[in-house]
Amino acid sequence: MHVAFFGSSLVSAYWNGAATYYRGILRALAEHGHTITFYEPDAYDRQRHRDIPDPPWARVKVYGVEGAGEVSAALDEAAASADMVVKASGVGVFDALLEAAVADLQAPHRIVAFWDVDAPATLDRVQQNPDDPFRQAIPRYDLILTYGGGEPVVEAYQALGARACHPIYNALDPTTHFPVQPDPRFAADFGFLGNRLPDREARVEEFFLRPAEVLPAHRFLLGGNGWGDKAMPPNVQTLGHVYTRDHNAFN
Repeated sequence: MHVAFFGSSLVSAYWNGAATYYRGILRALAEHGHTITFYEPDAYDRQRHRDIPDPPWARVKVYGVEGAGEVSAALDEAAASADMVVKASGVGVFDALLEAAVADLQAPHRIVAFWDVDAPATLDRVQQNPDDPFRQAIPRYDLILTYGGGEPVVEAYQALGARACHPIYNALDPTTHFPVQPDPRFAADFGFLGNRLPDREARVEEFFLRPAEVLPAHRFLLGGNGWGDKAMPPNVQTLGHVYTRDHNAFN
């Protein structure tokens, strides 16, 4: 089966925590004999911050974002060759266009799927706005896949008319994540790696920054984009983006 996947980025985890999730799943699909084409935008400096070269198990097609011409051509290419077309949430550009266009590709010979890597945000968006175009597109997809979430997410999508909804949970990939020698750059008593996001910040304050305040003799490391302008206790060091090649040493 040829799978065409429209997502944020396969080759860069810069402001893109889903990258390693995509890599593990899509590489496994390729190992089972499927052909993968990943379409990603040239956006948010991700191409300048690549973690990996184009992998041998997927064809990566980068489209420009100056107008919709290149993404429309990518959709035409997918329609001509793919047995399954997947639109992931949070591409960052042309999301509304892609949500509608991929649903339009549904056909007897082609499966279309929406892969939600931030279901709480997506569901909140469509539940708060009955006129959200994606709300009307949900029943047109053959299936909804989600980055975890369990029964509450499944039931919420079913209530919105989803034909089928299946969580695909995170897992440890032992081919990429394994023990390595300690790196002095990441020596600390406690570390957290995650980009600064609205639905994450309160939890980081409660479970990371507050412990740092009450344990001033301990060293804390905070990796990920977006934290540089936030006030921190003096025993917290922010690292900015941590490339995936350093994840094992950080962890």
